[in-house]
Amino acid sequence: MITTAVCLVSQLHTPMYFFLCNLSVEDIVYVSTVLPKLLVTTVTRDTSISITSCIVQMFFFTLCVVVEFLLLTSMAYDRYVAICIPLHYILIMSKMLCILLAFSSWFLGTILSLIFSLMVTKLTFCDVQDINHFFCDPQTVIKISCSDTTNIIMFTSIAGVLVGCCPFILIITSYIYIISTILKIQTSDGRSKTFSSCSSHLMVVILFYGTSLSMNMKPKSENSQKLDIILSLLYIALVPVLNPLVYSLRNRDVMKAMETCFTKIITF
Repeated sequence: MITTAVCLVSQLHTPMYFFLCNLSVEDIVYVSTVLPKLLVTTVTRDTSISITSCIVQMFFFTLCVVVEFLLLTSMAYDRYVAICIPLHYILIMSKMLCILLAFSSWFLGTILSLIFSLMVTKLTFCDVQDINHFFCDPQTVIKISCSDTTNIIMFTSIAGVLVGCCPFILIITSYIYIISTILKIQTSDGRSKTFSSCSSHLMVVILFYGTSLSMNMKPKSENSQKLDIILSLLYIALVPVLNPLVYSLRNRDVMKAMETCFTKIITF
């Protein structure tokens, strides 16, 4: 619905909603990668999965994670320019730059996911292995391999820093400048209105990074695997569902656009 609204309603043809459209598409791919197989497994009780299907699942899962990190960073930069240097917003956030940022997110995500998937195909697994998870979680699959996983662990660590930590630092830096600019606004209405323009993005960042950081920074224990599964379920199922809800329910422009689209469809 959000993607359709952004495409059809001219008022939403802005950089922020362009990135939101990409984020919506990414969320659709994200949940479609894991949840259909999980539902089939729940209904049929058939927990088997071929190595090919497992690698494909890991490819799209990794792709979506990388793309979301980069898209959220692009959206943070957009909010920084809009709030901190508004007079140059149209000049800086040009159509070409927006396309370049979105394309770079998908391209880099595809390349990193492809490299990771190809490295997984080189691994060997002793007989039939049980994956103690509800999907082919990359970390869990690497752990059950009988091969030397030093290279793939090193690759995932470097990639994690590049597409996880670096974007996080950029987002934090952007919001430091944004908050500093908002605090300089003298009227409370002005501060409230300015902050509302980036509050939805901030909530999505907190949801996404909160779940991902809690998975990677929690202490290891005997119940660590069970906690991983619970956090992964929140990470994969809850966050992509909340993303469009946060952006639609908290945004009058999106709600009006959806109403306009719905009216056009009914009329048609």
